[in-house]
Amino acid sequence: MSGSSSPYWWLSSGGHFYTDGVGETVHNSLPTNDYWRLLYAANNPLDTDNGYHPQNIFRLVTRSKWGNARQQVYFRIAKDNLSASPNRAASNGVLLFNRYKDQDNLYYTGIRVDGYAIIKKKIAGAYYTIGYKKVFPGAAYNRASNPNLLPKNVWMGLTSEVLNTSSGVRIRLHVNQGDGVWSLVFDTVDDGRYGGAPFTQAGYGGLRTDFMDVDFDHYLFKNL
Repeated sequence: MSGSSSPYWWLSSGGHFYTDGVGETVHNSLPTNDYWRLLYAANNPLDTDNGYHPQNIFRLVTRSKWGNARQQVYFRIAKDNLSASPNRAASNGVLLFNRYKDQDNLYYTGIRVDGYAIIKKKIAGAYYTIGYKKVFPGAAYNRASNPNLLPKNVWMGLTSEVLNTSSGVRIRLHVNQGDGVWSLVFDTVDDGRYGGAPFTQAGYGGLRTDFMDVDFDHYLFKNL
């Protein structure tokens, strides 16, 4: 993080993050001689299609920490990258980082390519599901024939709220499916049942996407 050229963001994975009116992951394929194409080809060719699609493992982390806070983003999926990687799966999606300590300790909130909204806790590298609910209708997910139930070229939104309470850490997730309506999907509490003590300390925020080209707009982080 200390090596990031941005005072606000650390791109921990993904090759490039472009900002020109809206934020963008890499779209389509990197040039063969691109520095990041070569680096990912050497270090993670499986997930990045020999380095041509580092956006398959896009991870953008804030450089400031937040405690009780609301995080919001609008996003638009341009296309899927149907990589042969075995890590392209139903659990992929568009997710917000919450109280991120490091890549092995944080909360995830967001939506998956199989149409489910999710709240997960990752503690010491192990995942624990706090919330799981179908919110996008459609035929069942299939890796080959129906690899993403989320619509393309539609601005959708995610809002997560994380708040310390006497019962534990309260986590709320709202989803805007592109119709301008924000719907509360989860209002739940991590009381320590999910892998261990809740994350009560301030942490970083950020964005994660998997195996797709995505645009971002109107990112917001504010204290509660």
